[in-house]
Amino acid sequence: MTNANPNSKVAVLGASTNEERYSFQAVKMLKEHGHVPIPVHPSGHVVDGLTAVKDLGEIDDNVDTLSVYVNPKISSGQLDAILSLKPRRVVFNPGAENGELAEKLKAAGIEVIEACTLVMLRTGQF
Repeated sequence: MTNANPNSKVAVLGASTNEERYSFQAVKMLKEHGHVPIPVHPSGHVVDGLTAVKDLGEIDDNVDTLSVYVNPKISSGQLDAILSLKPRRVVFNPGAENGELAEKLKAAGIEVIEACTLVMLRTGQF
């Protein structure tokens, strides 16, 4: 597991406006740890002061990490968008694991981690 650089861009797929949701907390904590979170949600809502992009295809910047908070039914449909985004790694948070998608990403040379973004940030492993 390799660490992201401070100021790295991190797309948060499934970012929520609900402060109780882990995806909201991830956006907030990523900012607190010096990363640049990019919330991703089809509604384009505001998450902790940041306007979400509606899909991964809207992101023009180099993204170091994609943190996934959506279920496999949704994430499986994101394969082409993830490959186009070319993140260095994808973190599947608890409940968002997707073995089939993970294998395809690994085959494309993308590091895949099944872990909690919040725990990784708190323990210096992000």
